[in-house]
Amino acid sequence: MCGFVGIVDRNGTRAVDNELLHRMNGRLAHRGPDGAGVHVVPGIGLGHRRLAIIDLAGGHQPLFNEDGRVVVVYNGEIYNFQDLAEDLIRRGHTFRTRCDTEVIVHAWEEWGEACVERFRGMFAFALWDENRQSLFLARDRLGIKPLYYAILPDGYLIFASELKALLCHPGFSRDIDPEAVEDYFAYGYVPDPKTIYRTAHKLAPGHVLSVQRGGGVVRPRRYWDVAFSGDLLGNERDLGPELVDRLREAVKLRLIAEVPLGAFLSGGVDSSAVVALMAGLSERPVVTCSIGFGERDYDESDYAVLLAERYGTDHNTRRVDPADFDLLDQLADVYDEPFADSSALPTYQVCALGRSRVTVALSGDGGDELFAGYRRHRWHHYEETLRSRLPQSLRGPIFGLLGTVYPKADWAPKVLRAKSTLEALARDSVGAYFHSVSVVPDGVRQRLLSRDLQAELAGYHAAEVLRAPMARARAADPVARVQYADLMTYLPGDILTKVDRASMAHGLEVRVPILDHKFVEWGARLPAARRLRGREGKALFKKALEPLIPDSILYRQKMGFAVPLAQWFRGPLRGRLRDLLSGAAVADSGMIDQTFVHQALQEHERGIRDHSSSLWSVLMFASFMERVHDAPAWRPTATADGDATPPPQLVTV
Repeated sequence: MCGFVGIVDRNGTRAVDNELLHRMNGRLAHRGPDGAGVHVVPGIGLGHRRLAIIDLAGGHQPLFNEDGRVVVVYNGEIYNFQDLAEDLIRRGHTFRTRCDTEVIVHAWEEWGEACVERFRGMFAFALWDENRQSLFLARDRLGIKPLYYAILPDGYLIFASELKALLCHPGFSRDIDPEAVEDYFAYGYVPDPKTIYRTAHKLAPGHVLSVQRGGGVVRPRRYWDVAFSGDLLGNERDLGPELVDRLREAVKLRLIAEVPLGAFLSGGVDSSAVVALMAGLSERPVVTCSIGFGERDYDESDYAVLLAERYGTDHNTRRVDPADFDLLDQLADVYDEPFADSSALPTYQVCALGRSRVTVALSGDGGDELFAGYRRHRWHHYEETLRSRLPQSLRGPIFGLLGTVYPKADWAPKVLRAKSTLEALARDSVGAYFHSVSVVPDGVRQRLLSRDLQAELAGYHAAEVLRAPMARARAADPVARVQYADLMTYLPGDILTKVDRASMAHGLEVRVPILDHKFVEWGARLPAARRLRGREGKALFKKALEPLIPDSILYRQKMGFAVPLAQWFRGPLRGRLRDLLSGAAVADSGMIDQTFVHQALQEHERGIRDHSSSLWSVLMFASFMERVHDAPAWRPTATADGDATPPPQLVTV
């Protein structure tokens, strides 16, 4: 696991600023504490930071082919590299290392851009081919590993594993994209391929980008997609064991490492499945790490202990409390963009705990998206059933009126909070699902965002982010359609971003077996009834795991990895919240209506409304503005001794 940067002259062979390249590379030192290297020739500069996992002695980057004409910098793991290497050796290629990185350069020589279709794993890489005078950027199918790029006015292309490295470049414009701000407050993150800045883009999951010197930039091209076809035949007795066998194989592939390896264990179904299968494949007790909360409604640590005891793991728990709110500024530095998923706080903590014991950790991310595990999937099914029975011409006026007059009752029992459901029934499928996933609902967002910002939006609405994938989805049923949308938006934009940045901030590699693309392709073929059965999501997944996981874990009510913000903001963090929201960053941004923020704060403190998600979103936006947006173009990265990061080793050919 690593980080990389690059500066490429698209038009010719102008010199690359060597000192600037070092600065950009140094900003990613946390992603690769085990080594650094750069490659600089006229018109191109590549930098790399290394976290050594496989072939500790070799595998240094930038890495070249036999004649030095093809060079790659890479972040990730290609789990089938040994099979690929054997194939490439039979085809006449010569290997000098035992690492997966070298497979990339030879696969490029053999298959060109189609090489990515043969890689099984998580990856982002940049490859320069001197013979073809071309740059090739690629990102893995599900977006587990990140890749940012920007085309500058002077013709240079810059790219990096994290946005903070691009911010070092003096030619990078920090002009904020108003659509990205609207998206952020709607979803809690900035969805691919946007970033918070107009200048920069994320290479979307399952995409590649080719740049021919002198030929301009080719638009990103999708090389992978998945169909929720529902065409997988078979009964539960056959499909259940096959599911477990396929997941076991994905877990086994991810146990390849030359460093200590463990797992995150939340006490939920997905992480329990991964740990149970790891335990069956490991000779030693699996090192497991969990997070606990003092508030019982948010604490799953007892379930994690239950699973850990069953499999005899070396279990470790860290408790999160309001004092951890001090990490707020650190989170802004970690994520580079506004990021409002409050579970980033415990994720950051569990990654710190994990790194104290291991260098690689497996996680259970992806199960809810693949097998319809979110509560919103079930509600979407109910709502779509109703929507199919009434035309929009009737639904819109009837349920729209009912939703308007029905009171918003955050204080009431859930069964009485019908306003959101009524509003959803008045919308079409895209609008309704957007309503379900919104962090800050439309009505609140319209009052939260300043009039100037709304004028800049010129009618743009964040629901457009979902409209394209839901229209493109090859899905056999309405729930599969929103699962596909989650897989293309929420999963890479929120879940995987959260884990990648939090883990790499501590130099920890996280592997995600449920998101093995072969397992995803198989799981997406399950019929609707195998995913959602009555009120039970992940139906086949849970049934198949019954021999491995206690029913008390499999069939308990889903809790989610959440932070008790509402209680904290009314209790121990009340004063600090007021101080932070009154700061200059909120007022000076010109994008937030301060009057509404203070009104929301009062309503929340008095228990009239639960504005915790909106207030946290404003906090993280303000922290981004202060810590990232308004920060100097470059700050030295301190080493353990307190000195600035030294220049990386220079590699030339």
